[in-house]
Amino acid sequence: MTLIKSISGIRGTIGGAAGTNFTPADIERFTSAFVRFIKNKAGKDRIRIVIGRDARKSGQMVNMLVSGAAMAMGADVIDGGMLTTPTVEMAVPLLNADAGIIITASHNPGSWNALKLLNEQGEFISDSEGRELLRMAEGHDFRYVPVDDLGSYSLDDRLTDMHIERIIQLPAVNLPAIRKAGFSVAVDAVNSVGGVAVPRLLKKLGVDNIGLINCEPDGNFAHNPEPLPENLKDLSERVTQDKMDMGFAVDPDVDRLAIIDEKGNMFGEEYTLVAVADYILQRKAGNTVSNLSSTRALKDITLARGGKYYASPVGEVNVVELMKEKNAVIGGEGNGGVILPELHYGRDALAGIALFLSYLAGTSLKVSELRKKYPDYSISKNKIEIPSGIDLSALFKRLSLKYEDLDTDTRDGIKIDLPEGWVHLRRSNTEPIIRIYAESHSPREAEMLAEKYIHSIREEIDNLSGLY
Repeated sequence: MTLIKSISGIRGTIGGAAGTNFTPADIERFTSAFVRFIKNKAGKDRIRIVIGRDARKSGQMVNMLVSGAAMAMGADVIDGGMLTTPTVEMAVPLLNADAGIIITASHNPGSWNALKLLNEQGEFISDSEGRELLRMAEGHDFRYVPVDDLGSYSLDDRLTDMHIERIIQLPAVNLPAIRKAGFSVAVDAVNSVGGVAVPRLLKKLGVDNIGLINCEPDGNFAHNPEPLPENLKDLSERVTQDKMDMGFAVDPDVDRLAIIDEKGNMFGEEYTLVAVADYILQRKAGNTVSNLSSTRALKDITLARGGKYYASPVGEVNVVELMKEKNAVIGGEGNGGVILPELHYGRDALAGIALFLSYLAGTSLKVSELRKKYPDYSISKNKIEIPSGIDLSALFKRLSLKYEDLDTDTRDGIKIDLPEGWVHLRRSNTEPIIRIYAESHSPREAEMLAEKYIHSIREEIDNLSGLY
């Protein structure tokens, strides 16, 4: 059982003892501290907070705890019910709210849940803000209001439609072309909120032939919720058996988009952003941003279109910060997350779908043919569980010394650029693991590169273990 406290909120498994798992006591404490933090920041005694959740079985329970704690702190709660993460991000400024709370553990299994915390712009709170919030939560630095000052509670079922309408109004979304193309699309929403939002978006875009897989939003995840190839075999089979044009898979909170081509093959989660960025760059010259663990292909197409490419540390808040600094026209992360500033500064699978369909509809290409337009890199994504008692700071210090003669970037773990590709070693922000991503010119070359550094990490872990 696990509880992870970070600058972006808390995440953990349901049940167990307070302070060690994602329990009611921990949920109420962090919510209360967050309301106090937002009140201080806004300079108000009364604030408004938008709340939304994915379809996890624990979602309603957590929603009630969050809503109650916020009201007890004197906040007016606007509850959107089941909402995608990008929908909550858009709703906060649209409703002139002071903050937002998204109840989702994203790609984690159904036994997990989390609180994602948004500022008044509908963006994740910053590193410094997160640290102040953690201090308040750990010190119970908040007071509940008297009965006459309790916050109000209201439901708002318009938010998904408001989000979709904003997407459809984007100049880059080509409704006539999508409708004329007559696409057939299969959708796997892992039985979460995407099962409601994605079909609703597709229908608004004029896609009538929709094949639904795992679209009942009951929280019974039919497979591991991370949209990776090994988890999307049913979607691939549905596309090929029914001779559909493509398949879309989203994670439980719909900020990541994976695409299946007409042959049932993965388009490549990394290439969701690459294709959408290429479409945007053809319409508007500019810069792009992704994180250090994302494919080189985005840099390649950005330079080819006359723009500049920049890499940030992993994490949406870091990507957004750099996008603003470099005035990027599009950005995101290689996990299928597309960020379009013209809409909002958040990863948005719904926007990704609309833009990808617009791009494809404007060509005579099939999905597999579009993929062949881009540099053919392969990424091997791996992880190592961290043994109990290992000092990660000491481990990464040893690794930095070990690789000091190579071309390294240490802003976020260690990124090593090599002639044959790159490898990125970093601690996960959401799980007790070290992630090892490697990219090269073929799957086997990427795997071999990753294996080399996994072996190196394990050697250093063994060396550290021998010191304790």
